[in-house]
Amino acid sequence: MTIKRIVVISDLQVPFHDIKAVRNVAAFIKKWKPDDVLCVGDEIDFQTISRWSTGQDEWSGTIGNDRDTTVDVLYELQISHLSRSNHSSRLFTALKTRCAGLIGAPELEIENFLRLPELGITYHHKPYAFHPDWVMVHGDEQAIKPHGGLTALDASRRHGKSVVCGHTHRQGISSFTMASGGSVTGVLTGFEVGHLMDERKALYTKGTMNWQKGFGIIYIDKFRVSPVAIPIERDGSFIVEGKRFG
Repeated sequence: MTIKRIVVISDLQVPFHDIKAVRNVAAFIKKWKPDDVLCVGDEIDFQTISRWSTGQDEWSGTIGNDRDTTVDVLYELQISHLSRSNHSSRLFTALKTRCAGLIGAPELEIENFLRLPELGITYHHKPYAFHPDWVMVHGDEQAIKPHGGLTALDASRRHGKSVVCGHTHRQGISSFTMASGGSVTGVLTGFEVGHLMDERKALYTKGTMNWQKGFGIIYIDKFRVSPVAIPIERDGSFIVEGKRFG
């Protein structure tokens, strides 16, 4: 049986994305030809309308360019499914709190604002079940744990299914086995795929962060799902199936 291969991208936060790493991942996807490319969200930062934005952010006039760059990046990465996230939710939140009269304008709905129909991208407001036993969520739906994989594992116990997510900017895989009387009744897995930001642009961290740059691969055959974390080195390169890219 042919094994399905899925690439999972997280936390680009355009315009604060790592241009070199994104370029390398896009080239890898073009060459590797996965069956699907998922993005767990935070594809755009929306810093100009964030509640944390400064006056300089709000009056920068960059939101159009940020949106256009995001569209280009999503296209280059061949994203097919995109999850709601706390950053993409900033658009509705800004309208609700600052200009509620614009709510309902088709141009300002997140799908249309990011031109997702033109790109052939499905936007998921709710968890996306890409497999009967797995869902994709963003990762901000519950408290964040201090180590990679544990936030996703906590989410999996809430959903009753294994979870792939981002939001934490960490990378890791953690599992919880359910057993009774010596018999395994099920296994839940949490998979956090990392981030694709340029850490130098994340000024709010003040230069310190427990983040891991990378992306994820999920292999699916008839009986099992196998997640693999792909760390990205500081030079933007990474290894997949014994081959170096970038």
